[in-house]
Amino acid sequence: MGKIKTHKASAKRFSVTGSGLVKMNHSQHRHKLGLKTTKRKRTLRKAAYLSTSMAPTIKSLIGKN
Repeated sequence: MGKIKTHKASAKRFSVTGSGLVKMNHSQHRHKLGLKTTKRKRTLRKAAYLSTSMAPTIKSLIGKN
């Protein structure tokens, strides 16, 4: 059985921390920034962590089991 290839689109968007959490960036922080409040834009700047139910799927896609 061959190796499973890394899903490159997912590998560019997600990373796994040392403790095993999957880190990601928030969406909605590219366009129409004039309509959003400063507080909302500041919150979107920070990294977020994937839910524990979705993390195994992304880990298998990026090859970090």
